[in-house]
Amino acid sequence: MTVFSGKGVYGAIAIGKLSIFKKNDTTIKRMHVEDTEAEKARVEAAKTAACEQLQAIYEKALKEVGETNAQIFEIHMMMLEDEDYNESIANIIETQKVNAEYAVAVTADNFAEMFSSMDDAYMQARATDVKDISNRIIANLTGNISGAAASEESMIICADDLAPSETVSLDKDKVLAFVTAHGSSNSHTAILARNMNIPAVIGVGDAFLQAIQNGMEAIVDGFTGEIFVDPDEETKARLLEKQQKDLEQKRLLQELKGKKNITKDGTEIQIYANIGGVDHIGAVLMNDAGGIGLFRSEFLYLENSDYPTEEQQFLAYKRVLESMAGKKVIIRTLDIGADKQVDYFNLKKEDNPAMGYRAIRICLTRPDIFKTQLRALYRASVYGNLGIMFPMITSVSEVQKVLEICKTVREELQAEQIPYAEKIELGIMIETPAAAIISDQLAPLVDFFSVGTNDLTQYTLACDRQNPDIESFCDTHHEAILRLIAWSAKNAHEHGAWIGICGELAADTSLTERFLRMGIDELSVSPTFVLKVRDAVRKVDLRTKEN
Repeated sequence: MTVFSGKGVYGAIAIGKLSIFKKNDTTIKRMHVEDTEAEKARVEAAKTAACEQLQAIYEKALKEVGETNAQIFEIHMMMLEDEDYNESIANIIETQKVNAEYAVAVTADNFAEMFSSMDDAYMQARATDVKDISNRIIANLTGNISGAAASEESMIICADDLAPSETVSLDKDKVLAFVTAHGSSNSHTAILARNMNIPAVIGVGDAFLQAIQNGMEAIVDGFTGEIFVDPDEETKARLLEKQQKDLEQKRLLQELKGKKNITKDGTEIQIYANIGGVDHIGAVLMNDAGGIGLFRSEFLYLENSDYPTEEQQFLAYKRVLESMAGKKVIIRTLDIGADKQVDYFNLKKEDNPAMGYRAIRICLTRPDIFKTQLRALYRASVYGNLGIMFPMITSVSEVQKVLEICKTVREELQAEQIPYAEKIELGIMIETPAAAIISDQLAPLVDFFSVGTNDLTQYTLACDRQNPDIESFCDTHHEAILRLIAWSAKNAHEHGAWIGICGELAADTSLTERFLRMGIDELSVSPTFVLKVRDAVRKVDLRTKEN
């Protein structure tokens, strides 16, 4: 038996045979060509095929991992049409009279090097994306496609690393676990594995791939990050027992459906769900969430080729409110920018887009777009229990401007005799340190806060959680982050507002008790985590001293 160690990114046990994922291993040769137009036509055909493939992957991802995680493939489709990228390929073919494969490979290397050398971690991550789409084009040009070894039985997939598209393309029913030699636990692939509920271990090292062969028996422990190759009988028995206990625990969680989110001392907390589109309402209801704590409205903009009309938006909001049958639905206004780019917004390229022109900054400087969304939201409000939440707030003046625009919209609807609900809760996201620090000034202006811990972590620690080189510095449990949340909770309650958490930390059950002791009123998580968080809440006793 040989034991390898990495980092577990989804806690579960998998027992089965190994299957080594075959990567494209194409040697690109520079070849002289006379017919450059034919080569450019080949590129266009390969791009068309790539776009069709990515669309299929996107639709598969929507069903398996939800809108938010599927967005990476929308970004890839947009990158295929990037003007600079395509001009580079065409220029290399035309001026150097070379084959299409070589031109794409050189462009990929040049763009990846350019992105990697940038100071901004978001732009550095685009190096991986440009490599991914370029490899897809080259694979279509050469016919050399990646894939796992064909098998009728479920296997443990092993690879140097997996691109997000490769992860989603695999048949979920045939994958027992993922094991990669490299990668980050905050990478898109790791996040996809977690949302697919598949055991995964990353960063095992090159020695692992050198030591294994297809068909070898192994056990993957996603809890500890260990892989046991050719396990002995004692190890098999021990981990089989651990697997059975884990499965029993998951079964018991299902028995929590219909039960209250109430601590042992009688404190009740709301557990809501985060979703990225109308199509995911079924997952909210199936997992027994009390409502929707974060409905990401930008899907309407990402899926459109032009600004969605007021009527389009109204119908989408109406549908989600009606489907939730009186349960709270908090819809976040447009959060475009940073990693969510939309061509027709004509946003300039920025050196640091995560801190640039995005979210509420776009809404306040393009009030026509903002008012269209607000009109649709207010019109839909009569069909359910609506809350509206504004992202990326940093100042009192921003909130005052938002409230003034909301007032104008209400007055316009009233003048047009269009009904809207009298009471709609208005809230802001606490996702910048600035908002947390002045939360005592912001709380009197709104009905609630919702803490976006992903961005709050990034901005507080000055680190991009997607950047594997600084992963060890991105401590999501950092005391600074927790103090900012606690300070926001204190100020919310002192001024009559309630506070929730809708970022990834909301599902971190190691922090559930601490959040409840802070006075957090609501936790909003991916639908599949609702019952797990409910179980954690029901085990807390706030009458006892904190451990």
